[in-house]
Amino acid sequence: MKNHPWRIGAVHWLRFSLVGAIGLGVQLGTLALLTTVFRVEYMFATVVAVELSVLHNFVCHERFTWAERRSGRWADACVRALHFNVTIGAVSIGGNLLLMRLLVGELHLPVLFANLMSIVGCSLVNFLVSDRWVFRARLDPAMGTTRHI
Repeated sequence: MKNHPWRIGAVHWLRFSLVGAIGLGVQLGTLALLTTVFRVEYMFATVVAVELSVLHNFVCHERFTWAERRSGRWADACVRALHFNVTIGAVSIGGNLLLMRLLVGELHLPVLFANLMSIVGCSLVNFLVSDRWVFRARLDPAMGTTRHI
């Protein structure tokens, strides 16, 4: 049976969600460790935890979620890593900081619960940016085919 675009998108979403669930553990574990054991201020700890999760997620998306879109070239992977960190990093860090400030700073919700809500809030935007821009397939004009970078 032919792979329809919606099926491919659904597979990517499921893989993205699996990687995201693992990244969620990385982020929440880091945040818990920094805020409870090391007594790091929650806003700074959020930035560190999100960035560690972003780096983890890039590697997993590169190797698993959108593995068929890889070119195998080191330079392409570096460009994707930069695009991922700038876009997903900005959405994740900016969104998490904004939501954490609101949920913890204003509404006084527990840090880990508020962070979980922040992650869920940013995930759809992160998927769309990743699928449509960071890991997108591009048309190779020389061959008239889709190439992956």
